[in-house]
Amino acid sequence: MEATARPAATIMLLRDGQAGIEVFMMVRHHAIAFAGGALVFPGGRVEESDHDLSAGDCPNPDGLDTETLAFRIAAIRETFEESGVLLARPCGSDELIDAATLKRLEDQHRAALNAGSIGFDAVLASEGLQPAPDLLVHFAHWITPSQQPKRYDTHFFLAEAPPAHLAVHDGGEAVESVWITPAQALTDTEAGRFKLVFATAKNLEKLGRAGTVREAMETARAATVVTVLPKGTKLEGTKRLLRIPEEAGYGGSEFIVDFMPAS
Repeated sequence: MEATARPAATIMLLRDGQAGIEVFMMVRHHAIAFAGGALVFPGGRVEESDHDLSAGDCPNPDGLDTETLAFRIAAIRETFEESGVLLARPCGSDELIDAATLKRLEDQHRAALNAGSIGFDAVLASEGLQPAPDLLVHFAHWITPSQQPKRYDTHFFLAEAPPAHLAVHDGGEAVESVWITPAQALTDTEAGRFKLVFATAKNLEKLGRAGTVREAMETARAATVVTVLPKGTKLEGTKRLLRIPEEAGYGGSEFIVDFMPAS
């Protein structure tokens, strides 16, 4: 029986570095069933509470429906849980929350939010905040292949990291974090330092075409996101031929991937 793809969302937090554009990534705990030990962007499942928040009062200049907004709210919530960066503003303000407010929220609520003993809505309400989904730019949409036992329907978003917010892994689901250029992440993976799932690797390659955060955001805004549901064919040994839509913009439609487990 084919597993249902669960809605999920992730943010590729960006900043300009000396060697070019950098993205915040984390190494998932090896005990996690899906992508354990892999280098990933902060993100996770869309919860019912994300739909409730998306139906509330938050900036929505593009007039997105609540279902679409829920993916962005989930991405913001998960990014705060996993990295400590919070894309939110005081109600009525155009400015993101400052470092002092963020530190207070982290100290008082981040652990409880990760434990599920407090809702994201309550965290925001404690400081009179509203999420800022308008700062996210839709970058990609990937659905896990149908033959996989765990499947996700994931939307990827770009967002510029607020300079005053210190990104750091939570020490639970993620055991290491790094600001890294897309090229370095791919090189380090090739050298065996990291593991990357196929979707993450292709999105790093695509992101790496931009030299700056501004270029990446503008290119993504102008592009049409094409849904990618890879279709696989077994080759010799542990290799698979994966087919994706060429119009999705990943530089081709057929890729050979080695699914050899890490030692």
